[in-house]
Amino acid sequence: MTDYAALARLGVATVHEAAGRTGIIDLELTQVVPGSRVAGPARIAVCAPGDNTMVHAVIAHAQPGDVLVLTSARPTPHAFIGELLATQAQKQGVAGILVDAAVRDFDELAAIGLPIWARWVRAQGATKGEVGELDALAILGGTEIRPGDLIVMDCDGAMALPAARIDEVFPLALEREKREAEMRLRYAAGELSYDVQGIRKRIEGG
Repeated sequence: MTDYAALARLGVATVHEAAGRTGIIDLELTQVVPGSRVAGPARIAVCAPGDNTMVHAVIAHAQPGDVLVLTSARPTPHAFIGELLATQAQKQGVAGILVDAAVRDFDELAAIGLPIWARWVRAQGATKGEVGELDALAILGGTEIRPGDLIVMDCDGAMALPAARIDEVFPLALEREKREAEMRLRYAAGELSYDVQGIRKRIEGG
């Protein structure tokens, strides 16, 4: 069973590096709840532009621990999520939400505490009535995301990892975490990365 709590602790940068520097979702995202971090399997809603009908659908079908990925073929700054939908998602046990659109009711969302990352914050609401797709391939920030893929989000942004690579990457991320902890102690004791990583020798010779 995948240890999503550990992957959330490891965070975006560590998992991204362990995965061979792949998977970054290259979007400028607003972290609604400061200090939040999350990891979980993607549950995807591909909406019609400016319409959040499929957001209602994906929340209704969400399972505890899911990370909802909300997007459209042409993302626009219409609010896909506000206080009422976030309340429903939290009750369904959703672990977090990645919104490739806007959110609104920002203060209320922060108070609810459900981890949400959004491309925009806008008051303009979405329409309803156009049917999109559930659990379809989505492309966010140049990265392909399929249902069940790992989503990791923290203060550095978001990344995705194909589900088939989780078992490969997880131990590598743990090893990286351990190495960085060891380096932190060395640097705190006064050593310099300029020497530890051999940069001085490459630049100055000797």
